[in-house]
Amino acid sequence: MPTQLVRAEGHLIDTGLMARFLAVVIEGGGAYRIARFEVGKTKRDFSELELEVRARDAGRLRAILDNLAALGCRLVDESEVRLVAAPRDGVAPDDFCSTTHHRTRVRHGGRTLEVEGIRMDAMIVVRGGRARAVLLRDLKRGDPVVCGLSGVETLPEFHEREPEHFSFMKSDASSERAVAVKVREVAARIREVKAAGRGIAVVAGPVVVHTGGAAALADLIRRGWVDALLSGNALAVHDVESSLFGSSLGIDVRSGVAVSEGHMNHLRAINTIRREGSIAAAVRRRVLRSGIMYECVRARVPYSLAGSIRDDGPLPDTQMDLLQAQSDYAKLLSGAGLVLVLSSMLHGIGVGNMVPSHVAMVCVDIHQSVVTKLADRGSAQTIGVVTDVSAFLHRLARALRGRASRRRASKLGSQL
Repeated sequence: MPTQLVRAEGHLIDTGLMARFLAVVIEGGGAYRIARFEVGKTKRDFSELELEVRARDAGRLRAILDNLAALGCRLVDESEVRLVAAPRDGVAPDDFCSTTHHRTRVRHGGRTLEVEGIRMDAMIVVRGGRARAVLLRDLKRGDPVVCGLSGVETLPEFHEREPEHFSFMKSDASSERAVAVKVREVAARIREVKAAGRGIAVVAGPVVVHTGGAAALADLIRRGWVDALLSGNALAVHDVESSLFGSSLGIDVRSGVAVSEGHMNHLRAINTIRREGSIAAAVRRRVLRSGIMYECVRARVPYSLAGSIRDDGPLPDTQMDLLQAQSDYAKLLSGAGLVLVLSSMLHGIGVGNMVPSHVAMVCVDIHQSVVTKLADRGSAQTIGVVTDVSAFLHRLARALRGRASRRRASKLGSQL
């Protein structure tokens, strides 16, 4: 039977990784033998595992090893990576190695190279003594692409047994008190990220406006706590509608009562911005005087609005080229130290695929399933807060009293 020895280090028991390794082997139709397992003696010590994996054929073994590599196992050998030229633009060799969002290293030319720009579901191209993650569509003919698993090492983020910060408390108190505790800890983490000179990226859905959370988010932007905004057409449309007409989807944002002919207000908002040429132009001409988008323009916070087939209008600022929108998102996320996802499942999952695992994500949604879906799609660094997004934002704005102590991270500081 084809056999391969793999190795892993980390808090393998506490994080549940040990059980996941063994489950991957069994569920993949293979067998295993624990060749060596040394358990860490203190809460800061890593455990070390060497696992012998067997399967009936080479194809089945490769599938098991692929899944183990995604969890942080690496082959026990000193081989270098195998490079194969991309046959044409946007096409990888058949045996390409697909990246996770974890830190990754490759061995080439007698050196260990850190893979730059790591993100989920990319290829690894090695050239000129450097390794970088490249999306499939961005490959060029002749690019030397890493194939197979030899010489590739994946290094997941391992959490401490008793984390010193950003570990949401488990409380027997009411859910309201639990949310208050979580908000305080999110605020503390935001301060840490800003103090370290990194940025806070916010991914927001239109529910922020519908539920009355726009004022709190606008306040956070005005006071410097937000460094980039990523969303779709709908958030901006309803934010502008709220600013111009006091409604969102035709419902008065203060009273919750339907407005006469309110069903037309979002189209009136779109028409107003289209007449001015852009959101920024509407702000300059004092047509738009409040709201999330107003504060972004005033504070020069870069934003990207990714379009979809559902969009009315759309607004002139909305990027309807999906590939360009993905690239714009990736640029705005490049300097982020924390991503705050506010009631936006689609955009949240997309962003989760773009950021490395050392970037914390906080997902706030009233639906538990949304938080679960984001984590299930590989974004294990996601911390979920199940609550009304408006209540969360108002609490967070109060917790982050005053202005941000550091100016915006340079990588997030220019408008697209």
